[in-house]
Amino acid sequence: MSELQHCAIDIAADCNYDWVIENLLNGKLLQDSIAVPEGESALYSHLTINKIIEEELLHDHFEITTATNSSLKSMSSGEQKKALLQYIIHKKPGFIVMDNVLDNLDVAAQENILATLKKIAASTLIIQVITRKKDILPFIKNVLLIQNNTISKKENIADYLKEKNTAAAGHFPNAIPPALHTYTLPAGPLVQLCDVSVSYEGRKILNKINWIINPGEFWQLAGPNGSGKSTILSLITGDNPKGYGQDLFLFGMKKGNGETVWDIKQNIGYLNATMAQFFPRLDSIEKMVLSGFFDSIGLYCVPNETQVKTAQAWLQVIGLYEERHAPFCFLPLGKQRMVLVARAMVKHPPLLILDEPASGLDDKSVVIFTTLINKIAAESTTAIVYVSHRPEEGLDPQYIFELLAGENGSQGISKK
Repeated sequence: MSELQHCAIDIAADCNYDWVIENLLNGKLLQDSIAVPEGESALYSHLTINKIIEEELLHDHFEITTATNSSLKSMSSGEQKKALLQYIIHKKPGFIVMDNVLDNLDVAAQENILATLKKIAASTLIIQVITRKKDILPFIKNVLLIQNNTISKKENIADYLKEKNTAAAGHFPNAIPPALHTYTLPAGPLVQLCDVSVSYEGRKILNKINWIINPGEFWQLAGPNGSGKSTILSLITGDNPKGYGQDLFLFGMKKGNGETVWDIKQNIGYLNATMAQFFPRLDSIEKMVLSGFFDSIGLYCVPNETQVKTAQAWLQVIGLYEERHAPFCFLPLGKQRMVLVARAMVKHPPLLILDEPASGLDDKSVVIFTTLINKIAAESTTAIVYVSHRPEEGLDPQYIFELLAGENGSQGISKK
C-alpha cells in the first residue's frame, strides 16, 4: 500500500468556498495533484454540524449522541466537534475533508483530536482545509494553494511555513464616528454576578461566579470547552431563565425585577461567527450596518439622514465605503466580520459581546480584526467582552475572566 498523501488546502479569498469544499469532497479538485482513494468522503466541518442539528430539529432524530444521550445541539462547540469526529470515523470513509479542525477547541480538546487523527492517518487520507498556519496537522507534508477555484500551486510544508503574514498595523486611520445618542443608565457596574451558580439536570455548570464589568472595560472571557462560557453569555443577554432569583444585576437592574429581555438587549451589541447566515442573502453592505440601528435581521425601516451618514462613516473606518452597495454575502469572511462589528457598534452600546469572532478567519484577517477591536476599545466608552478559547496574538484586553472547570462546576478568576 502506497503512503497516503495527506495535504493541507489554503483557499484564497477570491474562491467560492462552498464550491471548493464540494469539489474537494468529490475528488475533482484533487485528482491531478494527489492520489484519492475510492469510497465515500466525509466532511468534518461546522457545516456538517449545522446540517445534523437541522435534522434533529425537523425530525426529532438524534443521529449523533454522547454517552449521556445528549443531542448535538445541546453540546458545547468543542463537544460537538469531538462527537462529530467519532461519528465520521465509525462510518469509515475513503477520505476526510477537515475544515478548520482545531477551531473553537481548547488545548486539551486539541490534543485529544490530534491523537485521534494521528491514529486514523495511517489508514485514512486526511485533507485539511486551513486558515491558521499554526493549526496544520503534524503529519501534513504538502499544501495545495487554491486560487480562482483551481489549484495554482503545490508546496512542501517547510517552504509554506516560512512565508510571513503581511497584515499592516495601523490599518484603520479614520477615527470611529461619535455616538448619536447617550444611554441613560444608573451609576455603577454594567454587569454584576454575585455567587451565581447554574445547574442542568443535576450537573453544576457554574459554581459561585463573581464577576463585575464596569463601563468602558475590555475583557476577554476564557476557559476550556464546556466550562460555561456560553452559559455566562446567556445570563448577561437575559436569555437564560436560570438568572432569575440570583444576585445578577444587568445595567442597573436586578434580574427578575420586571425588565424584559428587550430592556436588556437594547444595551448590548452582539456578534458571533454564525450570525451572517441569518441575514437576507442580497442585503447590501450599507444596509447591513444600518440594520444595527433597529436591531433587525435585515433593513425594514427607512433610516434618517444622520443614521445613513453614521453608517457610511463606519464603512470608511473599515475601508468598505466604496463597496457599500455590493451584496454583503459576497464579501470575504474577514470583511464580513468587520461589517458585523460596525453593525453592532453603530449605536455605541454600553456593552459589546464578541463570541468567538475570529473563528474561521485566516491569519491575516485575524490581525486586521483584532486591530479593529483594540481601536474600538481605545476610542469608545463601550465595554467589550471578547470570548475566545485561546489567546489571540495582538488582542489587548485590560482584564481576563477565566473559567476553571471542576467536578462541582466552573469557578472564575479575574486577572490582568
